[in-house]
Amino acid sequence: MELVGMLDSPYVRRVAVSLQLMGLRFSHNNLSVFRTYPQFAAINPVVKAPSLVCEDGEVLMDSTLILDHAESLVPLERRLMPADPRERQHALRLVGLGLAALEKSVQIIYERAIRPPEMQYAPWVDRVSGQLKAACRELEDEVARRPFAPAAERIDQAGVTTAVAWTFLQALVAPLVPVAEHPALAAWADQAEQLPAFRAAPHSEAAMQQA
Repeated sequence: MELVGMLDSPYVRRVAVSLQLMGLRFSHNNLSVFRTYPQFAAINPVVKAPSLVCEDGEVLMDSTLILDHAESLVPLERRLMPADPRERQHALRLVGLGLAALEKSVQIIYERAIRPPEMQYAPWVDRVSGQLKAACRELEDEVARRPFAPAAERIDQAGVTTAVAWTFLQALVAPLVPVAEHPALAAWADQAEQLPAFRAAPHSEAAMQQA
């Protein structure tokens, strides 16, 4: 399999970390949806990161759909989503909050970085910023109320997504979600970032580090 996209995308990084944790072999094609658009389009005309080129050449996209496929490729004990319905429900809530925070942060980043200043709409930015903060507050409350098991012992998809999201937010929109207001999230991300799977796929523009 080949994972296409850059690790400064939290969605690409989420997949890269998860595939390693599941023990799936893959290569990383470090293409940008901006700077290497034609090369990306030659693989996936939709130019959506992450894209996953499967063993038979079929291309999947969207991190959640890619990870759903990956879960089907490994035995139960290597899957990152819990099998127990109630545990899975809780994991899905955390994953949803993490993805919502990422979605709103990306909207803010694009609004500020791509749209000309005279065309930026402050009420929209305020609304999206409020949604981002609400998602992080909810996630902080959930992690504080029900802490993850130590990352070195066990990490599931909720743990992966939460850590990847927090690292991205701190890199790009830290003033909106200060560490002092989210101690449980910050502590968890610090733990998770020490795992080999995270260290091999750091938040950066560089290609994935091969072990």
